[in-house]
Amino acid sequence: METAIHDLRAGFCAIVGLPNVGKSTLLNRMLGKKLVATSAKPQTTRDRILGVHSIALPGQDPARAQIAYVDTPGAQDGKGPLRKYMQNAAIGAANDADVVLYLVDATDRRGSRPGRLVDEDLAALGQATRAHPFVVGLNKVDRVAKPELLPLIEAWAGSAPGVDVIPLSAANGENVDVLERAIAKLLPVGPPLFPDDMTTDRSPQFIAQEIIREQLYHQLGKELPYASAVQVETWTERKGEIAIGAVIVVERSSQKPIVVGRAGSRIRELGIAGRAALTEAFGKPVHLSLFVKVLAEWSSAESDLRKLGYGGES
Repeated sequence: METAIHDLRAGFCAIVGLPNVGKSTLLNRMLGKKLVATSAKPQTTRDRILGVHSIALPGQDPARAQIAYVDTPGAQDGKGPLRKYMQNAAIGAANDADVVLYLVDATDRRGSRPGRLVDEDLAALGQATRAHPFVVGLNKVDRVAKPELLPLIEAWAGSAPGVDVIPLSAANGENVDVLERAIAKLLPVGPPLFPDDMTTDRSPQFIAQEIIREQLYHQLGKELPYASAVQVETWTERKGEIAIGAVIVVERSSQKPIVVGRAGSRIRELGIAGRAALTEAFGKPVHLSLFVKVLAEWSSAESDLRKLGYGGES
């Protein structure tokens, strides 16, 4: 059948993998903008996040592709509603996708092998991945010697018939374009799914929360309580500026001083860094007010999870 002029390759690609393999860094790299919080701390991503990217496919018919990437939390087992929600988000995204990108940390000796997909904590995700066309991305190759990388490529190439295995670096952009073309060729042909100027279905408030949360990870590092969240409560735009009031939520009274710091020093530094990052992201001056509140054991209560945006679009 002849391809219609308006048709292109278009579909959803779920980005899945173990925690801290670089999924969010890769999505930000492909989109060319900050959409998702990133840090060295595992489980930074807690929800499915959509990012839409259109690319050219020179010499192909169709000659364009619109890839709707779905970033997901790192796959893991664990107790409690928050961890269960995160695990289900990853598996659900893989089940719903046209193509799955299974991202691997090439520096992780145990986690980088194909056999890891059949381990108990990854079995459900592995099944969802293999039920679709999938591409394997070997990330962080800028930190791996070639003699160590080649056996890894061969192992994954032999793990499924015809699977593309792409070595890449989300940090510096190496081979990211090659990866996108490998994903695009597996997408169905049809009309675009989203307007050409659309990057995400998430609101500016959600993006602001991600940027503030990223700064929280950077400022506190290992001191950051796992069950901490950010919620934008006020948002006012006027005269080319944005005024944002956001709350940092922790679970215990003992955690509040960690975020506030001595005489408020830490939250002041967080506010300065957050304002700078938000101003860069939105291209206009941002005034940021931060507060800290305790919501006891919020990560264990499904009603509180919903209040903080886990379980619905923000």
